Amino acid sequence: MKPVVAIAILILLQACASSGIIPTDRGAYMVSKRSAQAGFGPPVGVKADVYREANEFCEKQNKAVETIDLQMVDSGFAKPGSVSLQFRCVEK
Repeated sequence: MKPVVAIAILILLQACASSGIIPTDRGAYMVSKRSAQAGFGPPVGVKADVYREANEFCEKQNKAVETIDLQMVDSGFAKPGSVSLQFRCVEK
């Protein structure tokens, strides 16, 4: 029974993992994250997490986040929600 619990914990931890900030094109970046939220609905908490990560990244450059694209996938039956943010760091 213990291996099953350990596997379940690993799956939940992976489900919450962020991609980190990934450079994409011409000063643009992307960050994405899956929600471990159970049930149906939008991953609002994950949206806040990716914006927090993007803001911390831009703040280190003394800049602000400019959203290029935000995609949210609601969680559903056996499907975690996810958020993908494409952004630029622009002068404040």
